[in-house]
Amino acid sequence: MMDQQDRRPTAPFVLRAAQSRFRLVTAGILAATLATMPAAGQTSIRIDEPAAGKVGWLIRNYQPRTVPPINLANTSRLDALIKAGNLYLTAQDVVSLVLENNIDIEVQRYGPLLAREVLRRAQGGGLLRSVGQGVAAGPTSVSLAGVSVNTNGAPATSAGGVNSSVLTQLGPSIPSFDPSISGFTQFQHQTIPQSNTLLSGTQSLVIDSRTFQVSYSQATDFGLSGSASFSTQRQKVNSAFFSLNPYTNANLDVSLTQNLLNGFGRPVNTRNIRVQKNNLKVTDLQFKQQVTTTVSAALNLYWDLVGFSEDVKSRQQAVSTAQQLLDNNRRQVQIGTLAEIEVTRAQSQLYAAKQDLLIAQTNQLQQETILKNVISRSGVGTTDLANLHVVPLDRIVIPEKDDLKTVDQLVLQALESRIEIETDKINLESTKMNMAGVKSALKPSLQAFGQMTNNGLAGNATAFALAQGGVPVFAGGYGSALAQILRRNYPNYSAGFSLNIPLRNRAAQSDYATTMLEFRQSELQLQKQINQVRVDVQNAVIGLQQARVRYEAAVEARKLSEATFEGDKRKYDLGAATPYQVVQDQRDLAAAQSSEVQAMANYSHARIALDQAIGATLEVNHISLTEAMAGKVTAPVTAR
Repeated sequence: MMDQQDRRPTAPFVLRAAQSRFRLVTAGILAATLATMPAAGQTSIRIDEPAAGKVGWLIRNYQPRTVPPINLANTSRLDALIKAGNLYLTAQDVVSLVLENNIDIEVQRYGPLLAREVLRRAQGGGLLRSVGQGVAAGPTSVSLAGVSVNTNGAPATSAGGVNSSVLTQLGPSIPSFDPSISGFTQFQHQTIPQSNTLLSGTQSLVIDSRTFQVSYSQATDFGLSGSASFSTQRQKVNSAFFSLNPYTNANLDVSLTQNLLNGFGRPVNTRNIRVQKNNLKVTDLQFKQQVTTTVSAALNLYWDLVGFSEDVKSRQQAVSTAQQLLDNNRRQVQIGTLAEIEVTRAQSQLYAAKQDLLIAQTNQLQQETILKNVISRSGVGTTDLANLHVVPLDRIVIPEKDDLKTVDQLVLQALESRIEIETDKINLESTKMNMAGVKSALKPSLQAFGQMTNNGLAGNATAFALAQGGVPVFAGGYGSALAQILRRNYPNYSAGFSLNIPLRNRAAQSDYATTMLEFRQSELQLQKQINQVRVDVQNAVIGLQQARVRYEAAVEARKLSEATFEGDKRKYDLGAATPYQVVQDQRDLAAAQSSEVQAMANYSHARIALDQAIGATLEVNHISLTEAMAGKVTAPVTAR
């Protein structure tokens, strides 16, 4: 472990001043934002149901469901890792902080909720919506000449799943599966001039009417739809020639319609529901992909920071050695045993070493900023976090050998574990489900329908009716009309078929052929993805092998440079070597040390890339998707 008294190397005044201004501005902006945000633990990613009241059960379906505000507070793990102005981190701590605080992962936590809401919409008969955001590419390290960093960073991808609004609208319309109740009330007053007063008994017929109607409708996933309605109409007229006045008409109507060809069957009418259930799986896979991408990128950042820290140490050593050489040359010039030009040459080497140290320090500072932005929800927007010096406690350790399976075994593992393969397979299955609806549209529209209506009539008998021969059979109150309906005294029946045949049907044929062509293209894309997995695995293995060879060569080159420098330095002390040779050896040693650090960083990147290629990132880093989804890791803080 690095001593806790380690401190950040002194940066130039200009660099510190620029950073301070940046921190002040960003801190002010973030402070205003955080002031409106709830504290940690007061919110979570969820959907809140409407508040229940006395009549909550009645109106809850017509009230909005709300989503709590976002949470920008970091977990307590980050504070536990801060001590004496330093942020002490191990690789495992970086993984835990990323799972708890990274914003890209937090964005994807909304994905399952979004997918479930689209499923809720589909279960009501609505069309699918394209929701969610694609996998965000992981951050990249500070550019370091000669080092390929973050080589396997995943590019941003679109949100997965088959939910194209164009595709789901092809084929028969999907009925609404939510039942509905409708009501209708009308009060009407009519005054109608009469051309024949003998029939109406008045010059103007005045009708006062009250109409009430209530209906219930429901559709099933089998293609059957039905409705039932009950209506009454009460009328009062100013004519004396009516047997009943006022009187009430009432009827109960039940109708059923069944699709027999186009739009028939559950596979057609529930295709959106089944596709969205598949999309739920894709959303979970997309979250897993985001965790894999972000964790791999964060580990690359961490190991690069370790490399930058080692590079700073080697550059500091080079400055110290150059300063010692300059001091020795000045003493020898003073006593007359060395030419003045050697002091100038030593000064040139010292300034070159200081320049290299400044570059290394700048890389380290910038890398710390990038890493802090990944492990914190507030990034470097707060002054406390921006001023922290990140101290990596791990060191890059190259194992003596890589115990790898054969390439064929690794390919088989990758084909079983890679998220892209599983996602493409699920999407192919969803496309087949959608094709059921597209194929159904090829058929003619044939519907069987039936309708039954029971009627009733009741009213007050008028003097005109009594004069004609007694009380009419319909004389009575509202209950009499209902009794007639229930006894089915006056029923109506109807049944039949409705057939609609498109003679050319070109649009439906084109839609089906187009969907089949797109399906074949998707099958080829799956095969292309399988081929690419094989390429990724083989290249990752080759990259790891080459990284090891490069590291071993860099170690040997550094050892030889050290031996050469020490030998020539002893010769120089004895007067058997020139200062120029020592300066050259010093430059070679600094370059060899930097190359070794770069080779170690490359090996760590190659190892991470191999884990990604075979789909083992989560397993290798002991990541639980359940904890990642909850944003709370149970692993203890390892940096002490």
